Amino acid sequence: MSEFLLVHEPGFRLAAFLGVLVAMMVWELAAPRRRREIPRLIRWTNNLALVALDTAVLRLSFPVLAVGLAGMAEAKGWGLFNVIEVPRWFAFVGAILILDLAIYLQHVMFHAVPGLWRLHRMHHADLDFDATTGLRFHPIEILLSMAIKLAVVGAIGAPAIAVLAFEVILNAASLFNHSNITLRPGLDRVLRLVLVTPDMHRVHHSVDPRETNSNFGFSVPWWDRLLGTYVAQPAKGHDRMEIGIEQFRTPRDLWLDRMLIQPLRGPASGGALDPRTYRR
Repeated sequence: MSEFLLVHEPGFRLAAFLGVLVAMMVWELAAPRRRREIPRLIRWTNNLALVALDTAVLRLSFPVLAVGLAGMAEAKGWGLFNVIEVPRWFAFVGAILILDLAIYLQHVMFHAVPGLWRLHRMHHADLDFDATTGLRFHPIEILLSMAIKLAVVGAIGAPAIAVLAFEVILNAASLFNHSNITLRPGLDRVLRLVLVTPDMHRVHHSVDPRETNSNFGFSVPWWDRLLGTYVAQPAKGHDRMEIGIEQFRTPRDLWLDRMLIQPLRGPASGGALDPRTYRR
């Protein structure tokens, strides 16, 4: 089964992506958590156009991506799990958890380093919060993220099937936890013991920088809880909280051309190490 999935990786990943995206969009239409502020046509067309651009840039920039590198590492005996003797299930689970921790730490770094925050704040500048927000990343951030992921995959010798599973889980989790869907409070409390829920991650998209710089996890909530970056709820509540950042608050800023040049515009305020963040 694992060999079949690896051989058909592109089709499998595309099917999983489209399946989860469509499911979240339908759920958002049927049971929205918050009222929309911006027409879907503006946001969805520009956010999805950015996905197409990011994918093209990634494919043209790297001769091999994460799953391919993992296969090479297995074949050549590179990396930790290809050197030490461990059960396959342990390498599979361990690789997924290490990669998820790496993404958490990378996310913290992109909030802390002013130059990286300039790139990442484009993700936060969306004026509404739905599944397409989970796809909205600057192409340069996508390239840097892939470079970090490749370094981790090579260093730990992650099994190729574990990398494929991680990529699918991460993508599905990002679509889920950015979605504008209603979950019963009791269900949300149970789910967020093992999974980042939309209500948990929405706090991270608050306009309040103290909340922006919290809840960095994408898939599991454990890193935030263990490392002190967890905030349970927004101060103003989910219905009254404001989404976005203080800069770039016009509908024109949601267009693709403006998104691409946002790193060059204005000061790098609102990051985790900006002293003004904690003066309020």
